[in-house]
Amino acid sequence: MHVTDKGQVTIPKHIRIAAGVAPGSEVSFSLEGSRIVITPVGTGIRDDRRAQLRAAAARVRGSMKPEFSQLGADEIMAFLRGDLAQESAPAAARRARR
Repeated sequence: MHVTDKGQVTIPKHIRIAAGVAPGSEVSFSLEGSRIVITPVGTGIRDDRRAQLRAAAARVRGSMKPEFSQLGADEIMAFLRGDLAQESAPAAARRARR
């Protein structure tokens, strides 16, 4: 593997995947004897994406009308498809209480 004038190298894809290193991930370098060891640091990009997805889901759920905010994904999808015949019993019970 070639080291550039700036000291850069490309981590082979199979190693990046196995180590969970993705674009935006942070790594640390250390020396163990004459070996250079690269270690992923912190939570990495995957946890950032999960946090972003959770925040997006919370925004969507917050923008829903109250009658939909208590429904689960399957119940919302059934409503959107018009599958009222396949509506779950819990959804029907909640609707009856309103």
